[in-house]
Amino acid sequence: MRAREIPSLALDSYQRAARIALSNHLVTSTYPDRIALPLLRRWATELREDLLELFGYRLEVTETTARLFPVLDQLDATQPARTSSDRIFDRRRYSYLALALASLGRAGNQITLSELADHVAAEAGQVEGVELEADRAADRDAFVDAVGWLAARGAITLADGDAGGWASNPSSGEALYDIERSVVVAMFRPPRAVQHLRSVTGLLAGSDAPIDEDDGTVSPTDPKETLRKVRRALIERPVVLFDDLDHDGRTALAAQRTVADVELLTGLVSERRAEGVTLIDTSGRMSDIRFPSTGTIAQVALLLAGEISDRIVDPDAAELPRHPIPDDDGLIQHLDDAIPGGGIFDALAEFGTEPGRVDDGIASETYPFVENSWIAATISDLVERFGRTFAAQWQADPTGLRERAVTMLHRLRLVHIVSGGVLVLPVIARYRDVMVSVRDRTPQDSLFDNTVSTEAEAT
Repeated sequence: MRAREIPSLALDSYQRAARIALSNHLVTSTYPDRIALPLLRRWATELREDLLELFGYRLEVTETTARLFPVLDQLDATQPARTSSDRIFDRRRYSYLALALASLGRAGNQITLSELADHVAAEAGQVEGVELEADRAADRDAFVDAVGWLAARGAITLADGDAGGWASNPSSGEALYDIERSVVVAMFRPPRAVQHLRSVTGLLAGSDAPIDEDDGTVSPTDPKETLRKVRRALIERPVVLFDDLDHDGRTALAAQRTVADVELLTGLVSERRAEGVTLIDTSGRMSDIRFPSTGTIAQVALLLAGEISDRIVDPDAAELPRHPIPDDDGLIQHLDDAIPGGGIFDALAEFGTEPGRVDDGIASETYPFVENSWIAATISDLVERFGRTFAAQWQADPTGLRERAVTMLHRLRLVHIVSGGVLVLPVIARYRDVMVSVRDRTPQDSLFDNTVSTEAEAT
């Protein structure tokens, strides 16, 4: 491992480069910032070897881009593409994004927004269920969101005009973009040709592993690959539970060396408990979500975590039912149903043809189930007690507040959303006994009557 050879004075710089590569699979001259790419280029050789050895990831670094090719072990619905206003991409935005990227690959050095829209509209007409009508404001807004996602990552750069003006009125507004060819080429590099896939499972690790004809299970994996799979879980998930892994995976996670290697590469600090291991990002720059944090959603999510934790251990309350976390077959089927059948090359379709045949040997552990009705009542109580400190938007929308808070807990693997409620995962116990302090602030030198503003902080 090359990280062990780096002098202590330079190790922090190397670890920052590793965190950038792992948290931003595409780095350009402007994304995520202007210092990221020079830092990766400085440590390109060492990072390339360590990322391949520890995780099986491949890193390609050029003068204008750095592209990390991760290995996916499971589907993850908690990290969708988001707009600049943090809105989650829907199917239409994903479709426009893919079609826009394809159009940019065939364009010259510059393209106008309306011209790009025409190309996407023409291609969308060939895909059932997808269309782009410039006369519809909803379509224009979705298209501009997709273009904005590309612009944020440096695939295109605004040279003149305004995309917002085009979205408001395409007959009078326009925007001109420079195309960064190297970024466009680096952006779409799937591990499999999508025309060869019958199922999204073909994009996952082990999809092309030999299968036993007698029982339909995958042949035993190499011990080195088991270690890589566990390390990948450590950096991709907020927490890795022993119950998530098969026997070999549990053995690998229990070994100090497995976690220590990831700590050395990333600078993250491990926290080990009987239920599993989590890596704490003390730098605050690798995690895609900070928790605890400021803002109404994060504060309510923290308060709700404390309330759920207290409910689990309440000796006077009725015992909660327990259920296993459902598998992702439903998500797989949902995605597979969206694959355009007309684009599949039947003669070459060989990956992911029989999803669900892999026997991973993982036991079905059960977790306490909390109903949505209890969560709604708890949120209502929190609004009544602390609502004056919440943003006005959420004071008037307790249902939306509940959904956003529960979604945040789900992303952090504190709970798992299921039909009718949530399954409570062990790591939520870290947030028992949440303390709330309400601070009243009196404005200084007011020209009018002194009024008191109130804010709450949960810790």
